[in-house]
Parts: sequence; C-alpha cells; structure tokens
Amino acid sequence: MAEGGPVKPDKTEFTECWRTSWKTPYIMRLALSAGIGGLLFGYDTGVISGALLYMREDFESIDKNTWLQETIVSMAVAGAIVGAALGGFLSDSLGRKKSILGADIVFFAGAIVMAAAPNPWVIVIGRLLVGLGVGMASMTAPLYISEASPARIRGALVSTNGLLITGGQFMAYVINLAFTKAPGTWRWMLGVAGLPALIQFVLMMSLPESPRWLYSRDKVDEAKSTLEKIYSPEEVEEEMALLKASIESEKADEAAIGETMLTKLKNAFKNPVVRRGLYAGVTVQVAQQFVGINTVMYYSPTIVQFAGFASKSVALSLSLITAGLNAFGSIVSMLFVDRYGRKRLMIISMAGIIFFLIFLSVVFIEASSHAPKVGSIESVHFGVNSTCSAYAGATSSAAAGKWSCMTCLKAKCGFCSNKASEYHPGACLVDSKHNRDLCLGEDRMFFEQGCPSKFGILAVVFLGLYIVSYSPGMGTVPWIVNSEIYPLKYRGVGGGIAAVANWVSNLIVSESYLTLTEHLGPGGTFFLFAGVSTLSLCLIIWFVPETKGLPFEEVEKMLAEGYRPCGGRKVKGEKVEKVNGDDNAA
Repeated sequence: MAEGGPVKPDKTEFTECWRTSWKTPYIMRLALSAGIGGLLFGYDTGVISGALLYMREDFESIDKNTWLQETIVSMAVAGAIVGAALGGFLSDSLGRKKSILGADIVFFAGAIVMAAAPNPWVIVIGRLLVGLGVGMASMTAPLYISEASPARIRGALVSTNGLLITGGQFMAYVINLAFTKAPGTWRWMLGVAGLPALIQFVLMMSLPESPRWLYSRDKVDEAKSTLEKIYSPEEVEEEMALLKASIESEKADEAAIGETMLTKLKNAFKNPVVRRGLYAGVTVQVAQQFVGINTVMYYSPTIVQFAGFASKSVALSLSLITAGLNAFGSIVSMLFVDRYGRKRLMIISMAGIIFFLIFLSVVFIEASSHAPKVGSIESVHFGVNSTCSAYAGATSSAAAGKWSCMTCLKAKCGFCSNKASEYHPGACLVDSKHNRDLCLGEDRMFFEQGCPSKFGILAVVFLGLYIVSYSPGMGTVPWIVNSEIYPLKYRGVGGGIAAVANWVSNLIVSESYLTLTEHLGPGGTFFLFAGVSTLSLCLIIWFVPETKGLPFEEVEKMLAEGYRPCGGRKVKGEKVEKVNGDDNAA
C-alpha cells in the first residue's frame, strides 16, 4: 500500500482499472460500495433545491421567511462541518468501516425525520442529521477506497467517489421531477435519500476493514487476509512490507510534528513551507465556494423561477440541465487536468465564471426593468380583498401606474399574469394559496419569485455556460491542489484546514444567498459574485504555484524557496528553468 498522497488518474490508469476490476470484481464492489457515500453527498446537495419549492406551499412560515429557507438549506452544511471532524476521529479510533456504517445510520435517521416532519424546525433537525452523515461519509469513504485499493489504480477508484457525487446531484433532480405530482412531494424527495444509505449499510457489512487501519492496530493477520482478496499471491508480501514501512513512517512523523491536533496546528503555522502551502490551498478552496456555485446547486429551481418560469415542474426540468452539465464537467476535468496544468485550468475556469456571471447579472437586471405592468382592472378582477394592500394603498393613479410585476413582488405580493399574454399588464394580489388557486383556475400563471420575461431563456443558457466554465476547473482542481501542495507529514493537517475553510465558505454563501437577492435582486447578487470571483482570480494568480508533473519533493522544495506569480523561483545566485514551459512559478 504505497503512501504519499492520492494518485491522480490518467487514461492509462482508467484502462488498467477496468482490466483489474474485470479480473478481480471484488475491487470494484469494494469501491462502489464505499463510493455510495459520495452519492449520498451529491443527492443531499441537489434534492433540497426542488424540495424547497414544495415546502413553501405546505408551510406558510417557510414561504414568508427567507432566513428560515436559508437555514433549512445551510443546516446540512453546518452538520457536515461537524460530521467531517467527527468522521476523522471515528475513522481513526473505530475504523473506516464502522465510521461509514455510523454515517449511514445517521443519514438514514435524518431522511426519515425530514420525511415525517410536522413543522419546519423538525425539518431543520433532520437536515442537521443528514449533514452529519454526509460529513462523516465525505471524510471516510475516499480514505477507505484509497487504503483498500491497489496502488496502480487507486487514483481511478478514488475518482469514482467524485463521479458519484455529481451523479448523486443529477439523480436528485431526476427524483425531484418524478415526485412533482405525487402526494407529499417534498416528503418523498427527502425520504428517498434513506434508500442509498440503507443499501450501503447492507453492502458494507459484508466488506472487511481497511487493511491499513488493521495493520496500524497490530491486527497483522487480518490485514494480510484482506490484501489477499485484492492482490495476487506474489504481490501480497510486497504490499505488507510497504504497509509496514508506511505505518512506521507515519509514527515517526507524529513524533516530529506532535500527536495532538493543537500541537500539529502550531507546528504547521510555524513552518514557512506549510504556510505557503496553506496560502495556496485555502485560497482555492474559499474561491471555489465564493464564485457562488452552491447557490446554483442549492437554489437552482428558485433561480430559474427568478428568470420568469413560474411552473415548478418547468423550473425543475431546466435545473436538470445544470446538474447534467456539472457531471459532464467532472469527466472533462479528469481528461485535461494533467495535460494543461492545475493553475492554468483554474485561471481559464475563473475567466469563464466571471464572464458569464456578468452576463447573468445583465440579463436579470434587464428582465427586471422590462417586467409587465400591474393593471388596476386586472387586480380588482379577483375582488377587492384579493388585491395586494400595498398596491391598493397607492393613493394616486400616477403612483399606481408605475407599479410593475417586480414592484408587486418586492411588496411581498404575487403577480397573476394576464390571460391573453403573460407580458401584458396583470394583477397584483395578496400572496396566498386561495389567490394562487384562483389565478391558476383561470389558466393564468401565478408568479411569486420572478416575473414573466422574454429574457428568461437567456438566463438559463448563461447559467448552463457558467456551470460548464466552473465544473472542469474550479469544480475539481482545488481538491487536487490540496492533495499535493503540502509536505507529506503535514498533508493531513493542511488538507483538513483547507477543507474546513471550504465548508465554512459554503455555509456563508448558502446562508446568505436569498437575503442578498432580497436586497440586491438576482442581478445585483450575481454581479457581487462576479466581483468576488475577480478578486479570487487575482489571489489564485498570486498565491498558487503550478504543480503539474512535479514530484511531492519538488513541490516542497519550491515552497521552501518561494515563487513568483509570473516567473521562476526566487533562488539567489542561480538561474532556475521554468517547469513544463509554464510562465507561472514552478
């Protein structure tokens, strides 16, 4: 079991992976069984976007409270932060297998709690439990796959976990769409999540513990027995020797950097090489979230409604496109990350992200300025008591004449489109189920999140292009950078700090998005993300070196010497050639 960080897959490794898995199906069974943790991660990320649309219908307190909607979405992220830390502790103390089984139990319990929730705050508790399970699984499943896989195909097998994450997101949108007409809608959407957890629990029961963990606990015979199921007889002894050397090296590292987490953190920040690695690692992880990607994954159907598509099923159908493009981008990244380099791919990705965020901003601002007017005759058509009180209170005809659909929505009312054309003046009504039913009963559309717009399809197109720009670069490369930017003995500490930065940034973005759209509008919010993305691009250029094709030792040497954003290493008295012909620091 050769150690030294994740092995990044290339096409040769994928070919070898399929060949080896065909000869030894046990290996693929092991990887896919543990990889269901990635599927749970992706499903939980995607499912809430559709479920939230229908929760608003069932609970008025959710519909009227933006902060409660954000809390329901982001509570899973908060749980995942705790779960990741808990998963690391449990996987070391109880074993990788038991930690995954524990994650399944917690996730299954959370799914049942959400599906049966009688009120919004029980949903919040269920989301917290699901987040704990996701965090535990996201920390432990890749570790288990890595430690129980042949070294020659380890990168390809670990990458299946990433594919299952994006696959889980796509599956969530499909299931959301399937349950739009079912009684209970969102309860089924959230409850179905318990099935993959149950399947993984059953499959993992028949699999062994990680051989590396067994060896570290002096269970040498059990470790050897597991390796015999993975390797040919002539390879087992060689792997046992490598495993012994790896464990001894790890114990030596612990003696050098400290055994407690506090000691490890102090020693890490004292070390200039680790600090420079953290500048790069934390920068790319925070940037990954602050470009606004999880606003799309968590709120995609809502964003589509902002663009003027009132129908929930249409919003979910169009959101399915973004999930599919995200999964496609992950595959593209595997093909190009070792060909074009990490930094270059991130810079290209960020340039596309900024470009399409600006276009999205312009489209939403234009849609807002061209929103249909509110007609006084249309508004009273449904009865005086149904008319929005803020609109009725506009005393002068001049003031009332300036009202548009957007003015109506900002007043917390709903816009019922004109029966002849949704672009003609419509009615501004009290936002209630009764008025919604009245409007829909006359074959009109009832808008609560966005207004009818001829620009809507453009918003969906640019949203898709934003995903295409994000996924192959900023979607996957930050994790690769963090797997190779730290010295070996500090890799766990550095990766942990960067992962926490990523989760916390995710929490900030998901907990603030709807509030930002209330105050800035969708256009202003996307423009804010474009500004933050531009700053992030500058920081990536400045702090992140290119590590393409470099051995870990060479990366460590580069960090020790220092590097320039555009040029060679800062070495006194000698000229250092640029690596791989890249103008960025090698």
